[in-house]
Amino acid sequence: MNLSAEQKALLRALPGVDRMIELARQRPEFDDAPNSVLVNAIRTALEALRHQILSSPGTGAIAPPGDEEILQMTAGALRETLRLKLKPLVNATGVVVHTNLGRSLLADEALENIAAVARSYSNLEYDLDAGRRGSRYSHVEALLCEITGAEAAMVVNNCAGAVLLCLDTVARGRKVVVSRGELVEIGGSFRVPDVMAKSGAILAEVGTTNRTHLRDYENAIDENTALLLKVHRSNFSVVGFTAEVSLAELAELGRRHGIPVMEDLGSGTFIDFSRYGLAKETTVQESVNTRKGVERCIRYAFEYCKKRNRKKNYLRFFILMLHRLSNLRINMF
Repeated sequence: MNLSAEQKALLRALPGVDRMIELARQRPEFDDAPNSVLVNAIRTALEALRHQILSSPGTGAIAPPGDEEILQMTAGALRETLRLKLKPLVNATGVVVHTNLGRSLLADEALENIAAVARSYSNLEYDLDAGRRGSRYSHVEALLCEITGAEAAMVVNNCAGAVLLCLDTVARGRKVVVSRGELVEIGGSFRVPDVMAKSGAILAEVGTTNRTHLRDYENAIDENTALLLKVHRSNFSVVGFTAEVSLAELAELGRRHGIPVMEDLGSGTFIDFSRYGLAKETTVQESVNTRKGVERCIRYAFEYCKKRNRKKNYLRFFILMLHRLSNLRINMF
C-alpha cells in the first residue's frame, strides 16, 4: 500500500500501548478494569484510529489524535467489552420454543431455586445419603424417566451433542443406516453427516430425497451395521410424492435383525402444543412409547401363539403382530 506523507505522519503520531496504560490508570473510570481487558480496549481504540488513517484520502481530512480522544475511545471499547450480552426480548416470531431466543422460559419458582442454590455450595456431585461422591445426573434422571417413560436419561448441551455421544458409543467404526431425506442441517450448521463423521461412524445413505422405504433400510443391513437412525425433520417438510418409514416400522426391523434403532428427535418437546392451536410436533413420550409399543405387540403375539402350542405357526404370529401394530397409536394415545 502506497501511503502519503500525511498518513505516515499520522500513524507515527499514534502513542504506544504502554503510554496509554499509564494515562488510563490515572483516570477513575479505569480503576476496576483488569489489566488484560484494559490493554485490549486500548488496542481496539488504536486499531480503529489506524484504520481511519489508512482509509482517509489525506489532505487534512483527519486531525492528529490526542491522548484525550484515545482515552475516550478506550473507555467506549471497555464499556462494550464489559457490557452484559444477554438481554430480555419480545418474541414476536410466532415460534413459541425458539432456539435463537433462548427456547423455553423458566418459571419463577425454578429461577428462585437456582438463585438460592447458586449462592452456596451444593450437593451437585455428592450423595448425601451414602456420604460419598455421587453423580450430577441423578438429580434429573428419575424426573426425566418419569416424564418421558424412558428407562434411563442424562442431560447434555444440545441434541447434536447427544447424537455425537450416542454414535461414538454405539457405532464408532461401523455403519449407520439413515434415509437421504433425513440428512438435515439445523441452526448453527450442525449437519447429520458432519456429526456422524466426527463420531467415527460410517454413514450409509438409503432411499432418495423424497421417498425411502423399509426395504431400503433392510437391503443396507450387513454384518458391519451398528445402528438404524431416524432423524426428525424439525425445520422443514417434504411434500408431494413422498414416502418415509415410521419409527414403529424401523424399531421392528431393528428387532428382527438385532440392531439398535435411534431417533434424533430434534426439538425434544414434552408437551403436545397442538392442543393449544400450534403445529403438531412429535413428543419424546410418543417416540419412547412407539418403541415400547412395538415390543409389547410382538411379545403379545408371541405369547399368544406359545400358549396355544403353535410355536411354528409363524403366519398366525405375523398376522397377530400386524393387527396389534395397526392399533398401536389408538392403544397408546
